[in-house]
Amino acid sequence: MEEHVNSFVMANSNKCIGCRACEIACAAKHRKNNSGGTVGTMNNEVVPRLFLVKKESMAMPIQCRHCTEAFCVNVCPVKAIVENHGSVFIQEDKCIGCKNCMLVCAVGAVNLLPRIESQVSKGRIKPKVSAVAYKCDLCIEEGGKPACIEECSQGALKLVKCEENEDYSGELNTKKTL
Repeated sequence: MEEHVNSFVMANSNKCIGCRACEIACAAKHRKNNSGGTVGTMNNEVVPRLFLVKKESMAMPIQCRHCTEAFCVNVCPVKAIVENHGSVFIQEDKCIGCKNCMLVCAVGAVNLLPRIESQVSKGRIKPKVSAVAYKCDLCIEEGGKPACIEECSQGALKLVKCEENEDYSGELNTKKTL
């Protein structure tokens, strides 16, 4: 049986300096209104789809590994999480915020964001707040490389494509982990 590995971003903890440029690039790339913002002018919280974890002498971004046969895909009751073209994606418009995907993610890469929808009732606008799951999507919709990789000045992040599955296995087994 041929083994298939989905594409994912691999981090080299020996190169990561903990500058958080990857988080900022990710958050900027996924701004819903596509408008620029500077500190003090943004109304929305900066929310990256990867998170930097720092331990004593090491730093490493944590993000979705786009698992083959991903548990999050299997536990979603509304099939809002799908595997497509070698990656795992959340269809945010279908997500009901049940948190099942968050609970089964082995690397803690799935998180929830508040989703605010306006409802009109008796001539008044009432916001309805619910939750929606989000995680790394490899910046597929935007095209090109993931923003985190493009912004990493140290070359600590690398996109491993599904067809390179034999090339990365040795590299994964030689790196210092958290």
